[in-house]
Amino acid sequence: MEGEAAYGFIVNVDAQGSGLLSDTEKPEMRSRLYDVTGAAFEQAGIRAPRLYQEDRGDGILSVLAPEVPPRRVVGEWLEYLHQNLREANRGLKTPLRLRAGLHIGPVTADAHGRSGRAVDLACRLGDCGTAKAVLVAAHGAPLVVVASDRLYEDVIRAGGRWVEPEHYRRYTVDLKEGRTAAYFMVPGLAQPPEPARSGQDTPPRPAPEVTGDGVVMNNHHHGSGQFIAGGRIDTININPQGGDR
Repeated sequence: MEGEAAYGFIVNVDAQGSGLLSDTEKPEMRSRLYDVTGAAFEQAGIRAPRLYQEDRGDGILSVLAPEVPPRRVVGEWLEYLHQNLREANRGLKTPLRLRAGLHIGPVTADAHGRSGRAVDLACRLGDCGTAKAVLVAAHGAPLVVVASDRLYEDVIRAGGRWVEPEHYRRYTVDLKEGRTAAYFMVPGLAQPPEPARSGQDTPPRPAPEVTGDGVVMNNHHHGSGQFIAGGRIDTININPQGGDR
């Protein structure tokens, strides 16, 4: 019913580098965007009326009904999307590369579309600087997936058909609403690459693991320097990678 929030799965997909395309190139990009995402939903058995979509220019916002199994999205749909992108990009000079922000939560419908903090978070995750940097670092990869902390804990962590939680890496990212943890995955890679650091952006930080014995901080050290912690850390695991870069 309009005006009442209903629980849903939110998928926001954006095209990387779309701002660099000319007006004559953008229609072809949008056509491929709709082809690969739409085919993936169809292959995963997710169709209207359980699938609602809004056009976002260089992206698509999709909201799935509560009865759609979340693991079908993070498993089958993501795998089909990855394979569809690989096929569509074959031989292209400018391949289509996508960032997908995923979250679950309450969504409100009205005559103009869908809204809510859950929608905002899915969009922010897919558009965050870390997502863009990871995809830049993942040379040749057509897709980066950014799952909210809640989605990872509630759905992804348990695994399932084509759901591999060990392939995700947790980072703390800064969004407009504040700092939050999110999980990044690049299909086809065992782990997403470390995003390149920019002088203008705050480098993403691997979030500490909380265990029954306290906090464990895994530090992947790439050179000389200091390790600085803002609070008490019970265990520090350092992975040296050699000398300075």
